[in-house]
Amino acid sequence: MFVIFEEKVAANGTRIGVARLNAEKTLNALSLEMIDLLTERLSAWAVDPDVAMVVLEGTGEKAFSAGADLHKMYEAMLAYHASAQRDDIRGNAYAAGFFGREYRLDYAIHTYPKPVLCWGHGIVMGGGVGLMSGARHRVVTNESRVAMPEITIGLYADVGGSWLLGRMPGAAGLFLALTGARLQASDALFVKLADYCIDHTRKPEVLEALMAQSWTGSHAANNRLLSGVLRGFAAANLAHGPLRQHFDLINNLCGRADLQEIVSAIAGLKTGDAWLAKAGATLAAGSPSTAALSSELQRRAKYLSLAEVFRMEFVASLHCARRPDFAEGIRALLIDKDQRPCWQPPTLAQITQEWTDGFFASPWKASEHPLADLGS
Repeated sequence: MFVIFEEKVAANGTRIGVARLNAEKTLNALSLEMIDLLTERLSAWAVDPDVAMVVLEGTGEKAFSAGADLHKMYEAMLAYHASAQRDDIRGNAYAAGFFGREYRLDYAIHTYPKPVLCWGHGIVMGGGVGLMSGARHRVVTNESRVAMPEITIGLYADVGGSWLLGRMPGAAGLFLALTGARLQASDALFVKLADYCIDHTRKPEVLEALMAQSWTGSHAANNRLLSGVLRGFAAANLAHGPLRQHFDLINNLCGRADLQEIVSAIAGLKTGDAWLAKAGATLAAGSPSTAALSSELQRRAKYLSLAEVFRMEFVASLHCARRPDFAEGIRALLIDKDQRPCWQPPTLAQITQEWTDGFFASPWKASEHPLADLGS
């Protein structure tokens, strides 16, 4: 089973729904089947008066979710690129289905009527961030590593990432989109991707405490109840992580006049700090189109609602599937594993505003957009 569902009975007979991603060999990477299963069960629990709250978690000790199943996406893109529909973003049925259903699920979690607790232990990346970020109560552990490293595969920080990153303090969001840098627990708290850091060994105690609560029919009261339980287990006075430690420098690097200067400053940074050095190296080796698109997305998303951002990202993601870098990035990282992608265009200097604007060209009228019904 790709997702394991349980219903645990609490002290007063109310139930806690538990959804466990169950693809441990692939670090719980999201497949279309998992997305559909989660959507169906969360929809049912949302209207079940006996279910007070929902827990999202992953099987195993290594990851909540490392992102999406990219192998199927790669196969679909190859077939699409070879087809007569390759110039129409609607022609890649698999990509349209995957991104559309994934974004609907993420939006449903963001707007879920009941408390959702996500236990983000281990690797939380890409699509895993999309699931966790929408939860009202987001837990990380000392072993959590949170990142949106899509620049390495020619995509971008999607799943609402344009909305999330643009609302982080200072220039942290732009830096993370450009570098895919990994965040440890304290930094995830700092940039508001998580709410609590709890020792993973205490998870059984947390679940036991949740089972002992007398949940009510009030979602607001249940949210307060859940917050109180989690605060009782949360670690205090965490040491600053590398992003917080280098926050002033990051703001300075990302405060340059234009994107080319920002990228040159980060990629060319001379430092003995391993975290900063890896961030710069990842940017230098990443897709220039992703860098340009990520910056433009955050600019455009600044005053948009979450639903509007998902609609914008849906179009951008299908353009990524149409253009060469996304497939090439997956090939170099996961298929041939040569780590030598041939980006097109190969440098940021060769990317024009017209090229970047092309990612936002939609074939649909607003009322016909596949995600038009998400909300305002």
